[in-house]
Amino acid sequence: MAARTRTSAKDRPSYRCTECGWTTAKWLGRCPECQAWGTVEESGAPAVRTTAPGRVTSAALPIAQVDGRQATARSTGVAELDRVLGGGLVPGAVVLLAGEPGVGKSTLLLDVAAKAASDEHRTLYVTGEESASQVRMRADRIGALSDHLYLAAETDLSAVLGHLDSVKPSLLIMDSVQTVASPEIDGAPGGMAQVREVAGALIRASKERGMATLLVGHVTKDGAIAGPRLLEHLVDVVLSFEGDRHARLRLVRGVKNRYGATDEVGCFELHDEGIVGLTDPSGLFLTRRAEPVPGTCLTVTLEGRRPLVAEVQALTVDSQIPSPRRTTSGLETSRVSMMLAVLEQRGKISALGKRDIYSATVGGVKLSEPAADLAVALALASAASDTPLPKNLVAIGEVGLAGEVRRVTGVQRRLAEAARLGFTHALVPGDPGKVPSGMRVLEVADIGEALRVLPKRVPRENRRKAGADAPPEESPL
Repeated sequence: MAARTRTSAKDRPSYRCTECGWTTAKWLGRCPECQAWGTVEESGAPAVRTTAPGRVTSAALPIAQVDGRQATARSTGVAELDRVLGGGLVPGAVVLLAGEPGVGKSTLLLDVAAKAASDEHRTLYVTGEESASQVRMRADRIGALSDHLYLAAETDLSAVLGHLDSVKPSLLIMDSVQTVASPEIDGAPGGMAQVREVAGALIRASKERGMATLLVGHVTKDGAIAGPRLLEHLVDVVLSFEGDRHARLRLVRGVKNRYGATDEVGCFELHDEGIVGLTDPSGLFLTRRAEPVPGTCLTVTLEGRRPLVAEVQALTVDSQIPSPRRTTSGLETSRVSMMLAVLEQRGKISALGKRDIYSATVGGVKLSEPAADLAVALALASAASDTPLPKNLVAIGEVGLAGEVRRVTGVQRRLAEAARLGFTHALVPGDPGKVPSGMRVLEVADIGEALRVLPKRVPRENRRKAGADAPPEESPL
């Protein structure tokens, strides 16, 4: 009887997380490794197996004898997308493009499908979310018509593989991977098992045929790519399509790239006629004025390796409630709050504590890097004193809690971009390196030195309260 109840370790069932692959001997509702709910499933008793040597598909060669021409990238016809991909699409590469609904993923890929199609390279566009007539209407609107672009509306994996046999495309676009299901796998389309099977089948077909594949992926409410994490590991390139639906700017960021760098960013502008690449997007982030306005300051941010000139705006008004408002748009609220504390404690500006403060960026750009701290601080100080900053001035630098202005990466690239756009003055941390000709650079060590660019550091009544009897300082610029 005792022998009947005893079971060996190899006969016990095991449980595996379908999200991260973590295994356990008992079922759990939440995976302790990746913190995902409902992903732990029974995987059966672990079996001890040995794999015998099999027939190799191709002989191993010295690495110097491997033909590298098979990995030569082919242009997609969209220069900004080629920049992010590292030159274009490599035959056999699988690219996952993820983004929020309505950001423009389908519009961009339909444009790519038409421009990449040619006599020698057919393109197959498979849609699982729309009908073929709906895609045709979008193609008419954006001018994405080509005799070598084939369109199919399918949600069955076997049918998609059948289209590959008949069309023999060089580029496959699947919109989207969450809408296609395999009849051999249980579960609804978009489930983890279905997404894993569909992606695996398309990746195998892409590698076997030397066909580049673009997969459209959905995102969760947290901004993460929907489906199993394994999907991001299987594909060669992961791109993130970002943008505010109320703004024209769209950014494509490289999250993972086996064929190029992951710090490149492609800029696009979405309008009624489609989506176009922006080789010089800085104009979207600036407001052209004849005279400077209080509460505005310009900075140069780095999106990947691309410098972009952006404008920071601030407005301060008398508060009508006991707790003043702090509203931000395009800026991190925590960074703005820190700049307010630094200005009050280190810059001796006491007028900010009891006023409503609104800060924002122009054009929908989001500034999250510390290099914009100095511009945010100067915009707030300019708004508090109702004094405009000097014209054609950019401010670059990170501000610490002690009021010091710290160095940031890529100062020379930032200054070169500012000089190219016609800016003649810059406020930077110490030791900026080579300065572009025709630009005057003022090195500042702390926020006190930076505030001297204002004709009046603070209003007279605030200086009297702070004990500063010295007359207002003139701007060194």
